[in-house]
Amino acid sequence: MVRQKVVIKNPTGLHLRPAGILCKEAMQFKSLITFTFKENTANAKSVLSVLGACVKCGDEIEFCCEGVDEEEALQALVKAIENGLGE
Repeated sequence: MVRQKVVIKNPTGLHLRPAGILCKEAMQFKSLITFTFKENTANAKSVLSVLGACVKCGDEIEFCCEGVDEEEALQALVKAIENGLGE
């Protein structure tokens, strides 16, 4: 299992479009991918779960990846967040 914290840079946080991009990225991997925010855990492969976390700009989330491709998954998701998730 690997973990890493990352700060959301999108001005509007994880609303529908960036949440969809995050989920699409996460679904490319076999590993279980979750993130924690304010003591809640969300499934990064579920748009509804990501939206339900109510993550805003400047919030810090911690990704947790567990599985055969956990390292690659974590790197890809952190890079996607740092690149602004298409915004």
